[in-house]
Amino acid sequence: MTDDATPSLSVSLACWLVVHRQLQLASTSSHVSLSSSSSCRRATASDAHSETSESLERRRDSLGFNPVKTDYIYVMESSEDGSFSNGNLRHYGNIEIIPSAAVLNYGQGIIEGMKAYRKQNGSILLFRPEENASRMQVGAERLCMPAPTIEQFVEAVITTVLANERWVPPSDRGSLHIRPLLLGNGPVLSVTPAPEFTFMIYVTPVGNYFEGGLKPINLVAENVIHRATPGGVGSIKAIGNYAGIMKAQAEAKANGFSDVLYLDSVHNRYLEEVSTANVFVVKDNTISTPALGGTILPGITRKSIIEIAQSQGFKVEERLVSVEELFDADEVFCSGNAVCVMPVGSITFMEERVDYGESGFVVSQQLYSALTNIQMGLTEDKMGWTRVLN
Repeated sequence: MTDDATPSLSVSLACWLVVHRQLQLASTSSHVSLSSSSSCRRATASDAHSETSESLERRRDSLGFNPVKTDYIYVMESSEDGSFSNGNLRHYGNIEIIPSAAVLNYGQGIIEGMKAYRKQNGSILLFRPEENASRMQVGAERLCMPAPTIEQFVEAVITTVLANERWVPPSDRGSLHIRPLLLGNGPVLSVTPAPEFTFMIYVTPVGNYFEGGLKPINLVAENVIHRATPGGVGSIKAIGNYAGIMKAQAEAKANGFSDVLYLDSVHNRYLEEVSTANVFVVKDNTISTPALGGTILPGITRKSIIEIAQSQGFKVEERLVSVEELFDADEVFCSGNAVCVMPVGSITFMEERVDYGESGFVVSQQLYSALTNIQMGLTEDKMGWTRVLN
């Protein structure tokens, strides 16, 4: 696991806790500038909290997966040499962007997705944030963008979460979704990299994806529209990747399916991904998942599931997985940041449907429990994946 940020975080975390405390005090004044130590980034609060504790509690009772206006966002701009510095917290609100920005005209932008969980003792857990930072750097290099260092990324995440601590749901009622963005916001007219870049983070509370246990989904294997092509950007979280799947996804849902399973664009035979999740096929004691080869996103949940499955004695194969193998599988499941592990109840391909679930989704449930128990702090993290914010 990439962990370049670890040596400095033991020092900087105390700094961010001071910033967080001062942000709480900022709600009593109209403008507060924070400078708790020379090693901390400057943070400002331009307004009081916009939602009372009482209304926040009511909102928690009906959390779904829609954006919620929280208290603060984090913004950091690039300098002329491409490095990032002087990040700061700003009150949650609209951002300004010029019409000629590269991200608007040519899609030069990257997103990330991660979560913070509230432990039963009240502390907050982050899950493998260095992996998200590293993945953003890989994507930025592909799109000719500078990116924050791993240390800057992780410290920005910690700062943003602590500033919005009151929005982290209780341990049994959801999590705080964290959305880092890297945008080419400088003006361009021709197809060329932006001269300026913005790194920002916003957060929103979300409810539990599964209420009352895992709910299997029904997929349709798509053989006309493809999510990615060799040599493209399917292996990074480019913002444009997601617009391209909306048509197939909308058609699938209109026909009664939960989502789409995409095949490779060369042979139209091998599994790639579901719209926003990696896919796994279980047969006996072997779990197979499509190998990373430039068209498949290297999911952090995917990576974690592979390591957990191996530690539990499963044989895990990363290889080409043909669509025909679906009809002989014991189980199929997906993995992703939002869903963690999602069992598949059925897959339809060329009007032929295969149903799963006779085994009770034992493997899916086992891996889901193992991973979420680590993420939520319900079991000892022997993998060293979580970061505790007290």
